[in-house]
Amino acid sequence: MFKSVFAKYITAFILIIFISFSMMLSVIVSLVNNYSLNLRSEIAKSAAHSADAYLSLHFEESELSDFRKFVTENYAEVSEIITSVASNCDGVSLLLADRNGRLILYAHPDDTGYFQTEIRLPEDMRGPLADRQDAHAIGSLSGVFDSAYLSYATPVLDADGAYCGSIVASTSGDSMKMLLNQTIKTIFISSLWILVAVLIAIYFITEMVTGPLREMNKAAKKFGSGSFDVRVPVRGNDEVAELAKAFNNMADSLANLETARNTFMANVAHDLRTPMTTISGFIDNLLIGAIPKEDEASYLGIIKDEVKRLSRLVSSLLDITRLQAGDRKLTMANFDICELARLILISFEQKIDDKKLNVEFECDEDRMLVSADRDAIYQMLYNICDNAVKFAKEGGDYRIRIKDADKKTVVVSVYNTGEGISPDDQPHIFERFYKADKSRGIDKNGVGLGMYIARTIVEAHGQRIWVESRQHEYCEFFFTLPKGNVSETNIK
Repeated sequence: MFKSVFAKYITAFILIIFISFSMMLSVIVSLVNNYSLNLRSEIAKSAAHSADAYLSLHFEESELSDFRKFVTENYAEVSEIITSVASNCDGVSLLLADRNGRLILYAHPDDTGYFQTEIRLPEDMRGPLADRQDAHAIGSLSGVFDSAYLSYATPVLDADGAYCGSIVASTSGDSMKMLLNQTIKTIFISSLWILVAVLIAIYFITEMVTGPLREMNKAAKKFGSGSFDVRVPVRGNDEVAELAKAFNNMADSLANLETARNTFMANVAHDLRTPMTTISGFIDNLLIGAIPKEDEASYLGIIKDEVKRLSRLVSSLLDITRLQAGDRKLTMANFDICELARLILISFEQKIDDKKLNVEFECDEDRMLVSADRDAIYQMLYNICDNAVKFAKEGGDYRIRIKDADKKTVVVSVYNTGEGISPDDQPHIFERFYKADKSRGIDKNGVGLGMYIARTIVEAHGQRIWVESRQHEYCEFFFTLPKGNVSETNIK
């Protein structure tokens, strides 16, 4: 039960409709009953007083002292008066009673006559009447009626003001019951129609919501089996459509990540296999004596370079693992970014000379302090500078520039002329395992982690990194760092 969204919605709406209509029905029934009671009471009261007024108008009050005798002797006139009053008051019956509460005469709209048996008014009405006060009651009036009637009685007084009898007006609530039953029936039928409309509306609404969710569920299952080419259709501009867009974006990210992972695995396999094959081959040749003694040092140097290459790969993999796990903690300190950049530039002196690059180094001041993790910034800037030398064209320009960005940050940029980065590659250059040089024509050692590590380090400092490039012309990487506090003493 309640396994589907439709079942939950329809159950909730049925409960809401049931409770709402029950409350509304209770209120309406209460209002109708109160209105009916008040209306019937006013009609009965008006009829009783009207009959009393007519009797007082046609007869002397002295004639009323013996009310039973008066009614008997003036039956024709009295019956005509009370019958006329009863006829003018819809659904009202008039009854006359003596001072002892015994009923004498009755007048229905279509019938008038004497009571053949002794019937007395209820005790709760006789008491107030004897005290010359109006009285009312709801019931069968001591068996006169078959159902509950509302009866209103007014005392008849003689010339001396003494109580000599009473006029009782009784009215049935059948018409109001019919109205009430019709109202209940109307509300019930309305609630059924509303329920049908709600069922139809909920069906289409839930279908609009659950349809895309079912498609997402199917797509997610396909993702679990390794198929990332499935997309869900986007309909409209509501929250479900936004969810579908986010789902498709996630699918694109997963597909790109899978592609990057496959590329990374291929790159790692290549970068592991190539130096290991070289090392294994040279060692075998050294062991069997195939390499002359005078060349052994040269081949050992090659083996050493290949081991360093493997070490760099392992180090990059360890760095990315620590970054993903959040194990690498930053140690913030003040240091001179200009001095750090000079040291890195000097370390590339041989490579720069080999490519005959035109070097520029610009700083707004001789010493510019930043507050950052020195080792992390060194690793990042070294990697960016290494790429700039690697991809610079022979005899091209190479520049490191450090300037004030604003009162709180400095901006460091590394520029080189060369092939640059294509517009298609620029949005992905800081992603994991991404290599713009897919042919490995220039970058034979990279595995696509350097720029991702650089971005992660910069963002860990709360700063940003970006690239500007024009293909076949130039490439320039920028990143910002927070300025250091001159008052700090731990300046390196």
